[in-house]
Amino acid sequence: MARNVYEGMFLLDSGKTSGDWNNATKLVHGILERHQAEIIATRPWDERRFAYPIKGHKKGMYLLTYFRAEGPSISKIDNDCRINETVLRQLVLKVEPKLVDQLVAQAMAPHEPPPPGSGEAAREQRTPENGRRRHAE
Repeated sequence: MARNVYEGMFLLDSGKTSGDWNNATKLVHGILERHQAEIIATRPWDERRFAYPIKGHKKGMYLLTYFRAEGPSISKIDNDCRINETVLRQLVLKVEPKLVDQLVAQAMAPHEPPPPGSGEAAREQRTPENGRRRHAE
């Protein structure tokens, strides 16, 4: 059977992984390797607060993984993630063969978290008059 390349985004409970990317990576790799998946690349995505609670949790860690596996093993991987208390959510997508090299190269590139004060949060400020947010000029 053909082995396809898949992209997996795993949302993990940061409390159970203690905010440690190595523990998070080991957990996800263990689930994938149990089903004979070949890990191609893994990248910590981010640790964030949620817009709404997910399974009672208010923040979590996102881990992006590219792996090669046979099609029928994807449902088994999905089931293992559902019964694992540390994995809050997961999304596994098949990668088009022509995009594999580009996406894997991006995932393997050095990753630096964005500096504090960048992005949308830096542009929004609360006004002292009414407590509403407004964009900085």
